[in-house]
Amino acid sequence: MATIKDFAALKSLSKEIKAKEETRKAEEAGRKRREEEASREADLFRRSIGDIKPLTPSGKATHSPVPPQPIARQHLADEQAALRESLSDEFTPETLLDSDEALSYARAGIGQDVLRKLRRGEWVIQSQLDLHGMRTDEAREALAGFLREAGKRGLRCVRIVHGKGLGSVNKTPVLKNKVRNWLVQKNEVIAFCQARAADGGAGALVVLLKAQG
Repeated sequence: MATIKDFAALKSLSKEIKAKEETRKAEEAGRKRREEEASREADLFRRSIGDIKPLTPSGKATHSPVPPQPIARQHLADEQAALRESLSDEFTPETLLDSDEALSYARAGIGQDVLRKLRRGEWVIQSQLDLHGMRTDEAREALAGFLREAGKRGLRCVRIVHGKGLGSVNKTPVLKNKVRNWLVQKNEVIAFCQARAADGGAGALVVLLKAQG
């Protein structure tokens, strides 16, 4: 009985070896067919394009252009819309501010000594924005962006040049009045006054910003 079992096992092993050998031969035949097909395609391609000659070097260096950084266009559009909406032309500052004939303003709670120092030029002007020649929408966005950047930089005193309106229709200082209204709508603005003659006089305002932190 043991001999019969050994013979059966040997026969099974022989079949397994034979099957593996047939599989190997089939795989080898498939590999050769693929190589031959690739070789035929390569020959066909070479015959179709004919002889190839290398280009003569021009001596010029080639530079691949650096692609620009992606722009988040929707983010910019949203930000510009927020800037436009943050400053209204219909706002009236008289309900919030103390004023005088010299166009000096102080937010409620700001001492008159702060305003006096601002009028006298005791605060150092750290940056300025010139709105000359801008349309109303352009000026509004420019002012909001300028104040935002000034806050990020920790600036306390800036100058806004709005002009005297001499070049406008009927010589009316339209932008001057709008800038005044826009400024009082910004929480970071605590006071402003007409600039001294040396700093622009009636064509500019000196603005005091809230301390950050």
